[in-house]
Amino acid sequence: MDTNEVGGTHNTSASINMEDNELSSTKKNINKMTYYVTDVPPWYLCILLGTQHYLTALGGTIAIPLLLSRELCLQHDHVTQSYLISTIFFVSGMCTLLQVFFGVRLPILQGGTFTFLTPTVAMLSLPQYKCPEWTHNKTLVNVSDPIFIEVWQTRIREVQGAIMVAACFQIVVGFSGLIGFLMRYIGPLTIAPTISLIGLALFDSVGNDAGIHWGISGMTAGLIIIFSQYLRNVPVPFPTFSRSKKCHIYWINIFQLFPVLLGIVVSWIISFLLTHFNAFTDDPDAYGYYARTDLKRDVIVESNWFRIPYPGQWGLPTVSLAGIFGIMAGVISSMIESVGDYHACARLCGAHAPPKDAINRGIGIEGIGCLIAGAWGTGNGTTSYSENIGALGITKVGSRMVIISSGILMVLVGMFVKVGAILSTIPQPIIGGMLMVMFGVIITAGISNLQFVDMNSSRNIFIFGFSIFSGMVIPNWMIKNPLAIQTGVLPLDQVIQVLLTTSMFVGGFWGFFLDNTIPGTEKERGMIAWKETVFEDDYKGANDSDCYNLPFGIGTKCCTGDWRRYIPFCPKPKPPDDERVEVNTPEVYKETLF
Repeated sequence: MDTNEVGGTHNTSASINMEDNELSSTKKNINKMTYYVTDVPPWYLCILLGTQHYLTALGGTIAIPLLLSRELCLQHDHVTQSYLISTIFFVSGMCTLLQVFFGVRLPILQGGTFTFLTPTVAMLSLPQYKCPEWTHNKTLVNVSDPIFIEVWQTRIREVQGAIMVAACFQIVVGFSGLIGFLMRYIGPLTIAPTISLIGLALFDSVGNDAGIHWGISGMTAGLIIIFSQYLRNVPVPFPTFSRSKKCHIYWINIFQLFPVLLGIVVSWIISFLLTHFNAFTDDPDAYGYYARTDLKRDVIVESNWFRIPYPGQWGLPTVSLAGIFGIMAGVISSMIESVGDYHACARLCGAHAPPKDAINRGIGIEGIGCLIAGAWGTGNGTTSYSENIGALGITKVGSRMVIISSGILMVLVGMFVKVGAILSTIPQPIIGGMLMVMFGVIITAGISNLQFVDMNSSRNIFIFGFSIFSGMVIPNWMIKNPLAIQTGVLPLDQVIQVLLTTSMFVGGFWGFFLDNTIPGTEKERGMIAWKETVFEDDYKGANDSDCYNLPFGIGTKCCTGDWRRYIPFCPKPKPPDDERVEVNTPEVYKETLF
């Protein structure tokens, strides 16, 4: 009997081991990348997959100039709106190529950033930049009138100058290696309120867009929610052809890949049909008028087919201290977010944690990207796109050649103005519905940083709660009382006004100050878990890889010798063999990542 029990135990143990091996094998197959960072898919796949990444960033990219158009007095100048959309696509494509070739060298898309949007709106809310009342009346606006042109160009030139100066700060922080020093004092309790307030601060602007027609905006938000949450695992059959399988059906989780795009397109089509059958009012003063799709049809006719954006196209940028300090808050938030994006991207695309020199180059190149965006006049900066990183995990394609294709596509789209003109005709309620979902995700993305923090600690609950609430109360009061602070020095008054009306600055400041002054252990503050995530050892658990080396022989021919270890952005010599974890083959190395 004892023998049978032993035998039975042995068989059960063997069975469990076999099941564990099968589960482990299944997990590896599920998580296995189709293409890794340095892999080059066939050219036609690069184009298709690059288009997919471009479409993933489409919603957020076009939302920024459309949101800014109201603050720039351009809500009735649809042709200029199309030029802004084309310019931001053109610049995003250029910055993507710079980042992939000379920056962090990971397959990460660059695009407009909402972190710059809040301080920009705060700056343009200053009394001297508020739009004249007559610009809100469509019948009084003549888009070719020199007076009107000077009104909006004065404002965008001010934004350009602030972004360019703030970008120089980011360039210095990146290429000097200061980003590593700054990150040691910035923890989850600083990042969580800073990022969360990006979305919370813009609830009024989004509400204005969505409130134009709650039926259309609610439908757009509902469709995106249904596609991204309820139908994300529902595959859709597509007929395809290959030499090996001939004609066959290919199943794609299309709702998981393009929930935002599908939500916008479906709502756009329904709005077009409702406009065609006169379901919307044609009275400009009536509710729902701006949900019509025919309000901007003139822009498609009047805009050029082809136009190359160029630096200074809106005039010579101007600079004010108020704008610089406001945008600086956005730059700091963008840098913090990008460092996390680099590590997440590396994990998803089959590369080891990016070394410090690659992170420094990445932040420095993002600064150059913001400098370019300011010079070209997008009204915004550029940063790494989190949506693009999520797509890497879904598609299992981490090849940077795909992102290069996407960058080239964005440059081409930016030169064909008709594409931007068509995109500018999207009704405002659709944009409002989309932003309700997107800003909600941004808010929770900020809050998710609290996973590293001990939220059973009354200290941490106080810091986060006070930072969030003060970041909403103080800017709201300052907006209602713009003349409350009078120092007698106008530039200083403007700086204080912009900073105290920028929610992310106020909340981030209190989070940083309180977290670094109120006593608390490193574990309680979440700094230990946070640093383990962000400051991984450069070669921890990974084999040597060329994915972070500079291209065209720059890293091996120009940056040679021991002196390069003192250059923060230059690829470092590989450590001795006894300081690295040995991994026998690239295949084994790839398996250890998953």
